[in-house]
Amino acid sequence: MRDPYSVLGVSQNASDEEVKKAYRELARKYHPDNYQNNPLADLAEEKMKEINEAYDTITKQRAGGGGYQRSSGYGGSYQQGYSASGSSSYAQIRNLINAGDLATAEQLLFEINQRDGEWYFLSGSIAYRKGWMDEAMQNYSRAVQMEPNNMEYRQALAIMQRGAGGYRPAGYGGGMDSLDCCTTMLCLNCLCGGGHC
Repeated sequence: MRDPYSVLGVSQNASDEEVKKAYRELARKYHPDNYQNNPLADLAEEKMKEINEAYDTITKQRAGGGGYQRSSGYGGSYQQGYSASGSSSYAQIRNLINAGDLATAEQLLFEINQRDGEWYFLSGSIAYRKGWMDEAMQNYSRAVQMEPNNMEYRQALAIMQRGAGGYRPAGYGGGMDSLDCCTTMLCLNCLCGGGHC
């Protein structure tokens, strides 16, 4: 794989927020939902894989002290306050859920001993993808109880409570519910200044 910073179009001295912003912009541009029934769909999918790998590589290097500059306040790829190992594992689990590899995602999740809000949120996401709506609702509720200020967890729970068919983690492509949820999350992200409310 080529230099992950080049893939995202940022320098190695970029802050975590700059890396995250570049990743999000590229992910929106190359998301498979944008290329349905398009002859460029395969190219977009390859580009999306490259973008995801680059972002994962950077976050893992920074979390593990892999020799790259870390800015203060590093929050991993999704939520501020995780331990370095937890953040890396959670990022990997999210990618597995988004790729539909629920068995591996669940296996990795159950290897994490600390059951924090992100753990329950991801457990709820796996349950949702399996069609286990009651379990998904319980896990989303627990995530919100543990971290009531996390907008992503609250949004997932609100969607479940409204009976809109559940919540899909960022990057999951699957029909109109997914599009509506993504649009809602983008709006929330803008209102919350990049996810740090």
